[in-house]
Amino acid sequence: MALKLDDKKALVAEVNEVAKRAYSAVAAEYRGLTAGKFDELRSKARANGVYLHVVKNTLATRAVEGTDFECLKTALVGPLVLGFSLEDPGAVGRVIKDFAKDNEKLVVKAVAVGGTLYGAKDIERLASLPTREQALSQLAGVLKAPVSKLARTLAEAPAKTARAIKAVADAKQGASA
Repeated sequence: MALKLDDKKALVAEVNEVAKRAYSAVAAEYRGLTAGKFDELRSKARANGVYLHVVKNTLATRAVEGTDFECLKTALVGPLVLGFSLEDPGAVGRVIKDFAKDNEKLVVKAVAVGGTLYGAKDIERLASLPTREQALSQLAGVLKAPVSKLARTLAEAPAKTARAIKAVADAKQGASA
């Protein structure tokens, strides 16, 4: 069913707003995917904070104008679904990559992060980005390491002194026996 002009404008505005807030995007060809499989993909996307929408290429080109994902314009060829990560930069990569493992009909065409267009092979790199919680725990570990080392270093001086005193005491006790 063809969209009316007002519906097209609303769709372009919606996708543009999503693209302005998104961290990363993936364009994937979905030719041959059944409606049931596509619904499954949409539900996985929603569960992971990913905006997923099939948009005609001309409308998608207009929708990404003025955003970091303007670089996707050259890749918008064929029947594509656009996915945008709204909470976690790697979420769209993980959802698309995991779904494509079981569904060969979903083929990644382009990946965009921070205004840079990457090829389909870079879906692996995007999918391997840590989640927010993982990144925070890695940061905490990096910040904790110097503090732990300082604490061990400061505790070592009194411990050495205590061991030296005990060794002297043991030596005197051994000599008097």
